[in-house]
Amino acid sequence: MIRAKVIGATGYGGVGICELLLQHPEVTIGALVAIENVGKPLSDSYPHLAGHLDTIVQSPNATDAQSPHDVVFMSTPDRVGMKLAQAELEKGAKVIDYSGDFRFNDADGYADYAARLGLETQHAAPDLLPQSVYGLPELHRQDIRKATRIIGNPGCFAVSCTLGLAPAVQAKLIETQGIICDCKTAISGAGKKLQAAFHYPARYENMNAYRLSGHQHVCEIERELGRLAGTALKITFTAQAVPMCRGIMSTLYGTLAAGQTQASVLAAYREFYHDEPFVRVYDHSAALGTIHVRGTNRCNLVVGVDERAGRFRVVSYIDNLMKGQAGSALQNMNILFGFPETTGLDRAGTYP
Repeated sequence: MIRAKVIGATGYGGVGICELLLQHPEVTIGALVAIENVGKPLSDSYPHLAGHLDTIVQSPNATDAQSPHDVVFMSTPDRVGMKLAQAELEKGAKVIDYSGDFRFNDADGYADYAARLGLETQHAAPDLLPQSVYGLPELHRQDIRKATRIIGNPGCFAVSCTLGLAPAVQAKLIETQGIICDCKTAISGAGKKLQAAFHYPARYENMNAYRLSGHQHVCEIERELGRLAGTALKITFTAQAVPMCRGIMSTLYGTLAAGQTQASVLAAYREFYHDEPFVRVYDHSAALGTIHVRGTNRCNLVVGVDERAGRFRVVSYIDNLMKGQAGSALQNMNILFGFPETTGLDRAGTYP
């Protein structure tokens, strides 16, 4: 039985992985660590867990919080995981970090990401960066399987856009110039911490674009697509907040390559993802939305090429708290420990 520790257990990402681990037959939750609600059961913060997870939340310095575990999920803000990872590794744990701390294998890659957030650009543990693996299983499954130390969980927008564009870029279905990612996200992506911009009066019947100067997830998307294309490329990315609790809808555009049609693009997508348990490909007639992936680790892709205008268009739907966060983390853990990828994740979600 695998023993797991969750650091940052009281946030949305932390409680999300706890919910999933409760349904995993090969894992037991050994410790819950946070800096808020310390000394209280996690079910005090999240009453829906009463009777299921009444484990006491511990401070980071508590004795039990420092004991060795097989896997450590770091559902922590940027620049926290990089300061804690080494100690966990020395105790024999595999680390899965939610933040951008380990999404990049070199200091320059991290610096570009950090600068977009206005963070300190020097990584606190640069020697660990070459040992990290980018945790997008659909593209890096073999690297994750061979990883023995650190997984950098991908950003939620990066999951949605990269999965939505990967087949088109690799198979050269579109031109590499002029790719547009038009993305709408629910408010839970901002996390649990209270902010004036996310109070109900500010969000109700209100939508807005943000970080137009450069969103941090663009770094991941361009790197991953560039690897598939075999050449550096740049995208135009717009993030928009909409008055919803959870979900991301990314509408992805590009210039259709000569000779490509709706049928050829759809066939290429179905071939690319035919063995993937969590990616489903639909044609343009599918009446889908974010509600159809809510609570699941799935990414639904709707292929709707505009042949008349010569435009490629794919709509990508994910749950930002699942495939965009905790679900991907558990999928990565399953690969690391040799479990079937769907273990603890084979769920239908809820509707409506």
